[in-house]
Amino acid sequence: MTDLDPPLPDPPLADPPLPPDELAHRLTQVYDLVGPVYRRAQRLVEQGLAPEGLSVGVRAVLALLHRNGPMTVPQMGRAQAISRQFVQRMVNDAAARGLVESVPNPAHRRSSLIRLTDEGRTVVAAVLDRENVLLGQVGGDLTDSDLTTCLRVLGAMLSALDHVEDV
Repeated sequence: MTDLDPPLPDPPLADPPLPPDELAHRLTQVYDLVGPVYRRAQRLVEQGLAPEGLSVGVRAVLALLHRNGPMTVPQMGRAQAISRQFVQRMVNDAAARGLVESVPNPAHRRSSLIRLTDEGRTVVAAVLDRENVLLGQVGGDLTDSDLTTCLRVLGAMLSALDHVEDV
């Protein structure tokens, strides 16, 4: 481009933010889909857990530890937006099966770290591998951009509910 060439137009702006009423209507559509998607996915996960005999709750604890490494029960509860008591029951179930173990927490004497055992790593890897095969079959020609936008929207929706207490 030279000084004599006409200036390039500005790139198109992204869609402008929606006005509150329209945003509320569109987010209601998202919530209306999230519930059935979650329930169907949970049923699918339950079916996929049959070979290991795991509950969805224990699977969630194992997957969280697989992703994040050792965590305390309160940290897991906050990360999953569920009660510490429920997480503790799931940790107890997983520990009884030899899938997790409690180790001292150098940062907090009274709140042990929970970590996967070798058996827990093997079990969660098998579960996640099966789930990834199923998720890879979703189709719909989804792009990385589509999923990035989806994650951004769901993250904003979750953040908007931060004030809601876990039970």
